[in-house]
Amino acid sequence: MGWTDGRNARMDFRWGGGDANRIRAFAKELVGLQPDIILTSGTPATIAVQRETRTIPIVFGNVADPVAQRIVARLDRPTANITGFANLKASLLGKWPELLSEMAPGLKQAAIIFNPDTYPAFPADFMPPIESAARSLKITPIIAPVDSDAEIETAITARGREPGGGLVVIPSAFMVARRAQIILAAARNNVPAVYGFSYYARDGGLLSYGPDQVDTFRRAASYVDRILRGEKPGDLLVQSPTKFEMVVNRKTATALGLAVPPSIMLRADEVIE
Repeated sequence: MGWTDGRNARMDFRWGGGDANRIRAFAKELVGLQPDIILTSGTPATIAVQRETRTIPIVFGNVADPVAQRIVARLDRPTANITGFANLKASLLGKWPELLSEMAPGLKQAAIIFNPDTYPAFPADFMPPIESAARSLKITPIIAPVDSDAEIETAITARGREPGGGLVVIPSAFMVARRAQIILAAARNNVPAVYGFSYYARDGGLLSYGPDQVDTFRRAASYVDRILRGEKPGDLLVQSPTKFEMVVNRKTATALGLAVPPSIMLRADEVIE
């Protein structure tokens, strides 16, 4: 789109690593630089930056239901200085227990693990579709908030001790930063798990289904471009994901003693052998 870092644009990066305190500190620091625009990834970073400025334009990506999380009032008429791209719909969340039960037919209960600091709207706004889907499949959903590495280990180990235990990992910055630990704990305890982003499966997780994040941020770049050329964030409607991907790790399935069913193989965008 004609913007090159170091030539006609300067890009400053900060990464919070799922740490809520670091995210808030970086938000304050970036706003203090008085940039022309700020691009955020995820709900915690978006909320943190929004608290610091109501004038600097903000484009967000990877935010689950920005209306429910009170980031914007309406999708078609967002707040004056903020707009962007959502990553989750309620209907998508219900797919996770369905896919997990296809992969692990003996599934009886599933821990729904999430971090309350980086996903504050869960479970109030996002648990109902998961619970509904789980109960229709005769799977008991177990809400498992985790706030440390030790709590992650405890939640996953508990499912491994129960027959028919599984895991649904709710994506957030906290979970992304700890995905290696989660994947290893699931493998060590023989717990089948489903994830929201493809890199979990590529890193050794069993199965992922969710929006294509590369596509999301390519689309976000178009909003950054338009705002830098004079358009107002409030005139650009918040968009939902349009491209989804399913990745299954056949190697992990074999290690768990599972056979990837044809229903999954036919729908998978990528199969890791």
